[in-house]
Amino acid sequence: MKVPKVVDLQALQHFPDVLKKPDLHKLHVELFACLPSLPNMPDLHRLREELTNSLPSMDLLPSPSTWHIIEILTRCLPERLFHGNYTDVGVLLSMKEDVVNLIAPFMLTPITRWPFFAFLGGAMFCLFSSSTCHLLACHSERLSYIMLRLDYAGIAALISTSFYPTVYYSFMCNPFFCNLYLGFITLLGIGTMLVSLLPVFEKPEYRKFRASLFFGMGFSGIAPILHKLILFWNRPEALHTTGYELLMGLFYGIGTLIYATRVPERWMPGKFDIAGHSHQLFHLFVVAGAYTHYHAGLLYLRWRDQEGC
Repeated sequence: MKVPKVVDLQALQHFPDVLKKPDLHKLHVELFACLPSLPNMPDLHRLREELTNSLPSMDLLPSPSTWHIIEILTRCLPERLFHGNYTDVGVLLSMKEDVVNLIAPFMLTPITRWPFFAFLGGAMFCLFSSSTCHLLACHSERLSYIMLRLDYAGIAALISTSFYPTVYYSFMCNPFFCNLYLGFITLLGIGTMLVSLLPVFEKPEYRKFRASLFFGMGFSGIAPILHKLILFWNRPEALHTTGYELLMGLFYGIGTLIYATRVPERWMPGKFDIAGHSHQLFHLFVVAGAYTHYHAGLLYLRWRDQEGC
């Protein structure tokens, strides 16, 4: 329900108006407490004029030799924006939001979000098609047949789009492998959706073929995940995202196992007809798996936003 905030470069044309909002004299006083070299820095009012005049060329900051930006970031910003070795409790407690709002837009260069939104779209389509299937399947045999095909297509969409954030953000600096993995999972997902929708593949002789496509889609994610661990074995982000992805696979696997074995109604027939039967438990595990992968996607976004390639 919350869209991750990104920096809109077009909004920077209003940066002169942003500079007029903070109390620059108050900033000057606060910065003096944590910057010994403040007298050697340009006057902040002159700094605002320089930023305003240089805005059309997008050269937003003066050269580091005239404005000690590194010292400001290191000594004067709260820890939530900069994790350095310098910590002055008094400065952190007295720091106002003006400096944060002034400098924060330039600290991160956000990357594209479409792989993350593609996953969210696939998850929403899967759950929407499933709920629609359960709602309308009782209408008639013909509509039940159509809705069931749509339900299978939604499952294929969820599986294929789940790999988009993993592949794109892991290999965004290696276009060859990024395009290779994305192309493969996309083609496999489209093929699985077509097999689910076309009546010709409903014949009994294609049953193993249909099952193999879904099985292959799920296990095709092992290759990019292992490749990611080889490339970034020393990065905590790679390990954390892999942990989420393994947990996601565990949720999906348990849900599929419960659905296939018809547990628990096979043990007590009739007792779980209204609540607690295998299909309901299956859906709960699917939602848990998608939610887990959502958190993995947020880790990918934070990692790449902060470090890029």
